[in-house]
Amino acid sequence: MELKTPLYEAHVRAGGKMVPFAGYTLPVQYGTGVIKEHMAVRERAGLFDVSHMGEILCEGRDALDNLQMLLTNNFANMSDGQARYSPMCNEKGGTVDDLIVYKEADDRYFIVVNAANKDKDYEWMLAHQSGEVTFTDVSERYAQLALQGPQAMKILRKITKEEHIPQKYYHAVFDGEAGGIPCIISKTGYTGEDGVELYLDSEKAGEMWDLLLENGKEEGLIPCGLGARDTLRMEASMPLYGQEMDEDVTPLETGLGFAVKMSKEDFIGKKAMEEQGEPKRKRVGLKVTGRGIIREHQDVYAEGKLIGHTTSGTHCPYLGYPVAMALVSAKYAEPGRTVSVEVRGRMVEAKIVPLPFYKRSK
Repeated sequence: MELKTPLYEAHVRAGGKMVPFAGYTLPVQYGTGVIKEHMAVRERAGLFDVSHMGEILCEGRDALDNLQMLLTNNFANMSDGQARYSPMCNEKGGTVDDLIVYKEADDRYFIVVNAANKDKDYEWMLAHQSGEVTFTDVSERYAQLALQGPQAMKILRKITKEEHIPQKYYHAVFDGEAGGIPCIISKTGYTGEDGVELYLDSEKAGEMWDLLLENGKEEGLIPCGLGARDTLRMEASMPLYGQEMDEDVTPLETGLGFAVKMSKEDFIGKKAMEEQGEPKRKRVGLKVTGRGIIREHQDVYAEGKLIGHTTSGTHCPYLGYPVAMALVSAKYAEPGRTVSVEVRGRMVEAKIVPLPFYKRSK
């Protein structure tokens, strides 16, 4: 049976089209439709319910040592309130999940994981823990709302003081509040736009949702569903677990080398990635130049040879044309190359282009 987030009733009241996703029932879109929701985030502001994401606390004297071994990124030089993205790998170098770690204190870290992987991740952490450390799944305690778009910070400032707003990207204020509701306010997101993600008591989710929508009316804030979340992250070329990466794809292959610190003494998967050497396949961007829309799991050809497969694809509302991401042989991965993608028995032409497809102007 699918679970419901604390905002289920609010979505139904707002006309959300509810669908199963990652074990939850969530809105794929509202009456406005995916394109209008997407454009609202690019041009004004959108509000997303991301309460299905998982939260895990890592506490204890050996908390940092455990993160250093479990995750590919380096957490040794983080300041309190800082956030850092990292893959978590298996012994083969494949990706168990990608996640965000927040440092609350030297002995306390707040980890946000993908909804569909929450139980798997938690079990992985417990199975590989060592020393004085405690991992606690606290997902049920938290709702998570994402306020995203060029007007997001203006809306937020109507209901909170400046000291509760993080000054830098990938930083959070742990003892923040908005509209009198205690919350963690994090300058992060999955849309390629400015904005914040708010973590708060599940029971206060409805109150915060209504408060933000009410205060954002003037700025054109609207609720947005999973459909727009996916098209926005595609335009911004953000990888999605289960598509751009999985247990058989290393973070180096999918272009996440910036979050893999091979200079660290050790971490799970390091030896395998060292032995594999330079990645033999790479994640690339494809701009469709022929007729058609490319989706995931479609074969990519160059010079008559099968060179890889697409991982995600859609029509991008803001850019105005279809794009896809693909894992292809490194030999054929240079930008400018023309490739063909097989879509239902028909070849659709595309060109390899640099990622990201879209980058907001500061």
